[in-house]
Amino acid sequence: QVQVVESGGGLVQAGGSLRLSCAASGRTFGSYAMAWFRQAPRKEREFVAAVSWNDGHTYYTDSVKGRFTIFRDNARNTAHLQMNSLKPEDTAVYYCAAAMSRVGFNAAEYDYWGQGTQVTVSS
Repeated sequence: QVQVVESGGGLVQAGGSLRLSCAASGRTFGSYAMAWFRQAPRKEREFVAAVSWNDGHTYYTDSVKGRFTIFRDNARNTAHLQMNSLKPEDTAVYYCAAAMSRVGFNAAEYDYWGQGTQVTVSS
């Protein structure tokens, strides 16, 4: 069993930056693919970024490429999402997720989820 807890959300002006953090319990954290999803009001949850468990390869949705960076620290059982050049359309609840397998791009492929953290970008 893995428990996932996010932190770091908040309110920021357009063009600003935020770093989201995800702390996961469990001795096998290093074996999990980690990802961030987001869900805006009246929209479906969407994939944002992911990092593989073995080689650290990263994946991003097109709308955040060049602005967001996902990285993990297996020694500390943490994963982070550095968000720069934020836009109002990035406003959403952001969720950290863990998968007991390779990286996926659909929410259904992830086994454990955090409670979510709100990110609001004002124009």
